[in-house]
Amino acid sequence: MLATAGPLPGPAVEERYAFEMKWDGLRTPVSVRAGRARLWSRTGRDTTAGFPELAGLSSAVPDDSVLDGEIVAFDPAGRVSFGALQRRGLGQRAPIAWFGFDVLRLGGQDLIGLPWTERRAALEDLGLDAPGWQVPPYLPGVGAEAMELSRSARLEGVVAKLLTSRYEPGRRSSAWIKVKHVATQAVVIGGWRAGRGGLSGGLGSVLVGLPAGDGTLVYAGRVGTGLTIDGRRALLAQLQGLASDVNPFGDTVPRADTRDAAWVRPELVGEVGFTEWTHDGRLRAPVWRGLRTDVNVADVVQEYP
Repeated sequence: MLATAGPLPGPAVEERYAFEMKWDGLRTPVSVRAGRARLWSRTGRDTTAGFPELAGLSSAVPDDSVLDGEIVAFDPAGRVSFGALQRRGLGQRAPIAWFGFDVLRLGGQDLIGLPWTERRAALEDLGLDAPGWQVPPYLPGVGAEAMELSRSARLEGVVAKLLTSRYEPGRRSSAWIKVKHVATQAVVIGGWRAGRGGLSGGLGSVLVGLPAGDGTLVYAGRVGTGLTIDGRRALLAQLQGLASDVNPFGDTVPRADTRDAAWVRPELVGEVGFTEWTHDGRLRAPVWRGLRTDVNVADVVQEYP
């Protein structure tokens, strides 16, 4: 179940919602069966081997259960950091934890048809409270206070969840509303340009877009800001493995941005922060945040108008 981007529910209706912090991590459902915990990406890929620290969830969760949650990583100051999670993918073992926020199945019983309040109560009754896994608290009916708490903790924002909402697998539902302090957008990489000066011989920027529905991309701009040296090197290696003679953007790329461009098969999804969409459909002031291995190309949509 995915949330829809939108405004904070107003005072007239906010008592119908619970407000959770929006953690800057990787969506990771957990299943426990036959005494083994398995971790899954949003795309259905088994990611258990990448997070051996979470193997003990098998003893903390009843057998034949499925929980929904998110893996977060922490920077040296102990703050949740998406950058630390990305660096972990480059071989740096940043500390992690799994934050649970929903339960779909518990001890063989299907719970997806129950309202959020009952599922949440069942989740809290599990007593998940260890260094590697926990159930963070939520704030009932106080959207503005939740947003301020999120801002002070340097988090992304909040997710407002309708108290009566059932779990809708595979759907982007308006019953869950994500409200962010800074706009972010999932994008698909369709090409790249070589760096100049100090970046000569390496990756300068990536050309990104949104799926058009016919296998092509609609160009949304190029992004170079926010890429670290190690990140550029690792991303370039992946892009070179996807090299293609076909421009996936068709004729939607301005001539200036096609100069020295190398095209790739549109298979990698990344995330950027940005200020707004321009009138011609470009991301204004985009900053690279990292790859999103938990998002399929087909699931990428324009989050904000």
